[in-house]
Amino acid sequence: MVDLDLQIPTAFDPFAEAKDSGAPGAKEYVHIRIQQRNGKKSLTTVQGLRKEFSYEKILKDVKKEFCCNGNVVQDKELGKVIQLQGDQRKNVSQFLISAGIVKKDQIKIHGF
Repeated sequence: MVDLDLQIPTAFDPFAEAKDSGAPGAKEYVHIRIQQRNGKKSLTTVQGLRKEFSYEKILKDVKKEFCCNGNVVQDKELGKVIQLQGDQRKNVSQFLISAGIVKKDQIKIHGF
């Protein structure tokens, strides 16, 4: 007789890898938004970082790196949100990627 390699079909879970890895899941992104204040003034917000990170240390490094002011705000629905002065969307996304906090495909940049 001839031995055949047969594969029996089983239920396939496309999100099994995302659940096993320590990275944020398929729907968990880091959202970087810009909010217009008054005139030319704007505010950049960063939300969706994992809770195990120290938001205060990230904020301290970002403030020093980009010469801007900012703070961490506790929101009821969104959790902790980092707010920065000015349009820092590209700077913050590059900083988070280079620091190894998130991967490039986990960042969503919103605004204008």
